[in-house]
Amino acid sequence: MFSKTLPFDREFIEKLAEQYPTPFYLYDEKTLRRNARLFTESFAWNTGFKEFFAIKANPNPELLKILKTESLGGDCSSLPELLICERVGMNGEEIMFTSNNTPATEFIKAKKLGAIINLDDLAHLEFLEHHAGLPDLISFRWNPGALRDVESVIGNPVEAKYGLTTDQIFEGFAMAKRKGIKRFGLHTMVASNMLQNEFFHYTAKTVFELVLEIERRVGVRIEFVNLGGGFGVAYRPEQTPLDLKRVAEMIHEEYDKLIIPSNLSPLKIFTESGRLVAAESGTLLTRVIHEKNIYKRYIGVDACMANLMRPGMYGAYHHITALGKPEHSGLAVETVDVVGSLCENCAKFAVDRALPKIEIGDLLAIHDAGAHGYAMGFQYNGKLRCAELLLQENGTVRMIRRAETPDDYFATLILK
Repeated sequence: MFSKTLPFDREFIEKLAEQYPTPFYLYDEKTLRRNARLFTESFAWNTGFKEFFAIKANPNPELLKILKTESLGGDCSSLPELLICERVGMNGEEIMFTSNNTPATEFIKAKKLGAIINLDDLAHLEFLEHHAGLPDLISFRWNPGALRDVESVIGNPVEAKYGLTTDQIFEGFAMAKRKGIKRFGLHTMVASNMLQNEFFHYTAKTVFELVLEIERRVGVRIEFVNLGGGFGVAYRPEQTPLDLKRVAEMIHEEYDKLIIPSNLSPLKIFTESGRLVAAESGTLLTRVIHEKNIYKRYIGVDACMANLMRPGMYGAYHHITALGKPEHSGLAVETVDVVGSLCENCAKFAVDRALPKIEIGDLLAIHDAGAHGYAMGFQYNGKLRCAELLLQENGTVRMIRRAETPDDYFATLILK
């Protein structure tokens, strides 16, 4: 049986639970900083490199403050995400705003903040000009269409709603140039949670080749390329983690082959990972409150799909550790479904999972929940979202978001 490690033990969590009842998220600052530094160190060869943390992965301002001290920016696609960046002190080109069927008010705020505006459609250029005015710097998002042997969680790019076709990319930069824009960037994002190093090599190569073609055909010099996110996490303990340092080396090799001989250097490299930066830092802690034996054995916990949607939404795997019960201890192993109380049969954290013998009162740690965990929460079934806690580098814990109460649930209702 494979296992994963945690920066705490059962005794630590039991004491914590006396003050903060389960379920709750616990984020480890050391892990968050380590993963942020992995990006900046891996791409240190590129002058101007920047990782724009995908705010959608985890929008807690206290975590973003930590990432800002590690020189990360913020990747946004909504007004509240822009406001979060503003409130933690990010501004100007520390913010990347990628349009996605965007309302005018959001373009206006992005322009006011001086964010890098990354357009998702050819028509958005005139829409932006009409409602907010054109900035000095514009980026376009490229949808490359059919890809070579790509296993993408977000699907075949041909079927995706995002980005401009290759022909539209040339047209878009030509239009922007005619309108007097002086600075240009290129963005693409074609996959999610990829663990194959070679995929990112292939992506960089195709983007660099497009940069050369844009310069040749349109006379536009690209200032930066944003290679997007998609950097995967080894959610299953038996998986081989992505080697980000090797990925950066492979991208460097293509840069030296294509960009430098074409006199297009320096070309800044940007990324926009949320998952690889934050996922491993977060753990959802929950307590076993029921057990049920019918056609299967069910372990009922006090967390539910409203706290972590990914397993129920699309069958995503999250490793589960029963605290205080080592997975290789020789304890009896049972096959169970770990479930919450939401009134949907898909609301399960694990299906047919082999775990040590579980008893009511046990604490379960659901791993790698720091990205797309709390952020995807909801209030269906009247469920209330849990607290978020931060395990600081000095070993102390502080609350960075309180648990919701019934008053929060009713706060936006107009009752007569």
